[in-house]
Amino acid sequence: MQTFTLLPRQSTLFVSALLGGVIFTSCSSIPVPSNQALPPGNVTNQAASLPASRLADNVVQKAEAAPVPRSRPQLIKKAAITVIVNSVDKSIDTVTQILTHQQGDLIGLKEQQPTKENARHTATIQLRVPQNLLEPTLADLAKLGTVENRNITVEDVGNQLVDFQARLINLRKTEANLQKIMDRAGSVRDVLTVAQELSNVRQSIEQIDAQLKNLQNQVAYSTITLNLKAAVSSTSPQRAVTLQIQETWNKSTSSLGNFTVSLLKLGIWLMVYSPYLLILAAGVYGFYRWRRNHLISH
Repeated sequence: MQTFTLLPRQSTLFVSALLGGVIFTSCSSIPVPSNQALPPGNVTNQAASLPASRLADNVVQKAEAAPVPRSRPQLIKKAAITVIVNSVDKSIDTVTQILTHQQGDLIGLKEQQPTKENARHTATIQLRVPQNLLEPTLADLAKLGTVENRNITVEDVGNQLVDFQARLINLRKTEANLQKIMDRAGSVRDVLTVAQELSNVRQSIEQIDAQLKNLQNQVAYSTITLNLKAAVSSTSPQRAVTLQIQETWNKSTSSLGNFTVSLLKLGIWLMVYSPYLLILAAGVYGFYRWRRNHLISH
């Protein structure tokens, strides 16, 4: 019985020693001031006295990332331009050619055709081009017509990129250390504890990696919002006549339907009150005959 009782304790001490070694290795790369030097055996003694779950947390919290050098500002550029053009349809075709030449992509297109007189044909186009080709693309778009307004917004995300990269390095070191601990862990409880911490670290790696790639993509490619407006409003006589005829036809058919329904309702009312109407008509006819006979007799 004594042998079975000592086995879990030995397994826990074994895992604690491994975790303590990982912590000591991670902390050995951190410079410690001379006036704050740790006493010998301090880290190892603390590791041996902590459970596996707390030691795994210490691995996540104490592993330091190597500094990531920042070479130049990382800028996200967004532009918006409004151009007055003679023909929106032809301008859209020209924009497609500009995108092909500037190695860009069409993200979205929203076109609004005029439905009333004196309404303008407009279109809003979302573009994406390499950042180094932003200015040439804007220059080509300005040639479509008369530029009404233009603006460019810039956001520096260099600090965010450095922070994400450093956190990724930190988390990947922690992932490697936790993997070594899990490979050497003895009891099932210790394995499950370290496996849970390892799963949390990997989930954090995936989230930060996705955010990092999104920022890098926004830095590499700039977005342009292009608003196209027709210079002359639509006053086509043929289109106006067609709309008027269609509107008149709709009103006449609707009126005919309402009139037919009204007649049917009137017929139903007459059928329901027909007995009373017959009695009334007979009374009127009898009075008329009586009055006529009375006048003739006199």
